[in-house]
Amino acid sequence: MKHTLFLIVSFLMVQISFAQKPTPKGEKKYATPVKPPLLKTQIGILSDSVHAPVEQVKALLGAPLKVTDANNQPLTVTYYQFLYKRKAVREDEKTGKAIPTTSTVSDYFTSTPLPEKWVKIIREELVAGEELYFFDIIVKDKQGRPFYAPNLKIITK
Repeated sequence: MKHTLFLIVSFLMVQISFAQKPTPKGEKKYATPVKPPLLKTQIGILSDSVHAPVEQVKALLGAPLKVTDANNQPLTVTYYQFLYKRKAVREDEKTGKAIPTTSTVSDYFTSTPLPEKWVKIIREELVAGEELYFFDIIVKDKQGRPFYAPNLKIITK
């Protein structure tokens, strides 16, 4: 019985010692982080935070959201959120007068351009002083690595 127990313990110790592989010197256990490239987000000819005429913004609404790196190489947009901040009015309950305010609608999308339903509604309602905001934009490079792209804010004038 003692010999059997000794053999089992010895066998387990040998297995444990061979199961762990030593890390060679200079080799890291973790992948090295990738430095994010310098990216630029645009829709049509508009980029960054810009003020643009209403008619120009209406014309560009159906265009795809485009993200490029410093070498002007396109990246694939896989996810983004879009917010439309529009002018609205509310009624003062005491006086019955209309008071200017704003209203926002927002959603997330996994393909670009915006769906036709959104484009149609915004084109019909868009006036000066409203905002279109593309944010939380996630893109992938040719190797499939994900990156956050800069936000794009358009204010109509």
